[in-house]
Amino acid sequence: MSVNKAILIGHLGKDPEVRYMPSGEAVANVTLATSETWKDKNGEKQEKTEWHNIVFFKRLAEIAGEYLKKGSQIYVEGRITTEKWQDKEGKDRYTTKIVASEMKMLDRKSSGGGSFEVVENKPAASSSSSGSAAAPAKSAPTAPSTGSGQGRNFDNFDDDIPF
Repeated sequence: MSVNKAILIGHLGKDPEVRYMPSGEAVANVTLATSETWKDKNGEKQEKTEWHNIVFFKRLAEIAGEYLKKGSQIYVEGRITTEKWQDKEGKDRYTTKIVASEMKMLDRKSSGGGSFEVVENKPAASSSSSGSAAAPAKSAPTAPSTGSGQGRNFDNFDDDIPF
């Protein structure tokens, strides 16, 4: 068994770049910044930012192009892919991307005043169900919280891990 899943919360570094395939399928690319902060040995605050390439397909790409902009905060789930290509000198290069399967807009600045939740269905699912998920939600986003309530889901957790 193996798992290939990435979960990120961050801010867009620039507006989405949307293009359409010859088949008419939308593709959107964004760069997402995630940051971590810590204090060094001297007690000084340090920060490191990672930039992630995210790609959206189909209805999820159309929604990203319509609603996201530079600085938007989003929650993204997807799978990690690595593409191999050759530069002008013929050297092999690699690019790592996250192919998004789910996206939640975390900004409260949207015109409806609420958050959005968008889930891209598997290819076998109908496209109409993913389009209906784009309506503004009236409650707060359901992204994992980073608050003090994290531990309550692990009350009955069996810590006998088989490896």
